[in-house]
Amino acid sequence: MNNKVTAILQARMNSSRFPGKVLADLNGLPMIVRQIQRVKLSKEISNLIVAISEDPSDDELAEELLGFNCEIYRGSQRDVFSRFYDIVEMVNSSSFIRLTADCPLVMPSIIDEVVRSFKDGSFDYMSNTIRPTFPDGLDVEIFTRSAFFRLAETKLSDEEREHVTLGFQNKPNLFKIKNFEGSTNKSDLRWTVDYLEDLEFVRKIYSKFRGFEATFELTDVLDFLNSNPSLESGISASRRNEALFGLNEGHN
Repeated sequence: MNNKVTAILQARMNSSRFPGKVLADLNGLPMIVRQIQRVKLSKEISNLIVAISEDPSDDELAEELLGFNCEIYRGSQRDVFSRFYDIVEMVNSSSFIRLTADCPLVMPSIIDEVVRSFKDGSFDYMSNTIRPTFPDGLDVEIFTRSAFFRLAETKLSDEEREHVTLGFQNKPNLFKIKNFEGSTNKSDLRWTVDYLEDLEFVRKIYSKFRGFEATFELTDVLDFLNSNPSLESGISASRRNEALFGLNEGHN
């Protein structure tokens, strides 16, 4: 098996919290396209596939993505795990990254740090979300192809099939897992987009970096926020992973 890393970006249009958010405008392009532009700057990722559902509600999303020459895969709407399984089975990569399409401030440099740390440690699964130290919205998870197939052979709950990598975290006796931590704890910051208030916050960030939408770094955003202390999402960062804890629907 080669040493390639494939990123899988899961997305959907029918979010009950914020329907159609993935196609919301960010400086003239759909939010998901802005996120893809940033992810593709990762030096460690070989290719990126957007995993969406076969449901007609995602037809518009598929059309938009194909218009931007994005590679897509359409699978089960509810069984997100099966979407990932199909991709892992057909793509010849040794490792896969899971990303969700509500994170337009994703940092390619952080993706690369996680991938390099993952490869150095011979882990089955690594995430920077097990014990968060990064802003909500800079989430990166990576797992090996072989470990994913082993996970698929276990009895997975409905929740574990919806939140694709949850099974790794729930079965630490079966897998070698590791949390990736930042040098400083910024987990009190909310940079994800689940609500209109989140999008308004992200739009202010993108407005600041107009013309450099794909290349601004974590330090650039932190410096901008330090200079504008009143600028933040109207949604509390304490609501991180609220879907996972049953407060609302799941991600994409």
